[in-house]
Amino acid sequence: MENPVLSAQMIFFAAVFTNNILLANFLGMCSFLAISRDLKSSIGLGMAVTFVMTVTTAINFVVYYYILVPLNLIHFRFIVFIIVIAAFVQLVEMIIERYSPLLYMVLGVFLPLITVNCAILGVSLFMIIREYSFIQCVAFGTGGGVGWTLAIVAMGGIREKLKKAPVPRGLEGPGITLVVAGLMSLAFMAFSGMIQMQ
Repeated sequence: MENPVLSAQMIFFAAVFTNNILLANFLGMCSFLAISRDLKSSIGLGMAVTFVMTVTTAINFVVYYYILVPLNLIHFRFIVFIIVIAAFVQLVEMIIERYSPLLYMVLGVFLPLITVNCAILGVSLFMIIREYSFIQCVAFGTGGGVGWTLAIVAMGGIREKLKKAPVPRGLEGPGITLVVAGLMSLAFMAFSGMIQMQ
């Protein structure tokens, strides 16, 4: 059940840089492209995704190894993981609505869509495939969230600058956003090979 080769710190830094869940695995692109129009909403969504990813990865670890595996119900892992993520996102949504109504309005429909953010489900599935221990899985969940946040905040900052830049007419809007996302992905590939996670 434990991958003894990698320490929790290595897994964390690999999830942020070398195996960024968004820029290396291309998971969670829909909300990344839609919300990254400005820096404030990017930071807000990034923090929410990091929190949800960290906690749900830990909960899904416990559910998988202490409920599904002993009862021989591992074939239900997708459904159970999605239920755990959906319930926790609902809780986060209620907290943000209560304590930060402005952020709640800015994030709009994309806050409940964290439930179907494939990056969050992907991290839970990767932790099983890679046979991480509980500490390793928490490090991986946190690193995955921080990496996703780093990518969306960088994109939010770049897109704010692009509003004042002379972008060619054919590339305005989604075109230049996809070009920038591709260049960011190439930049993160410079870290590849430093730490291999599998």
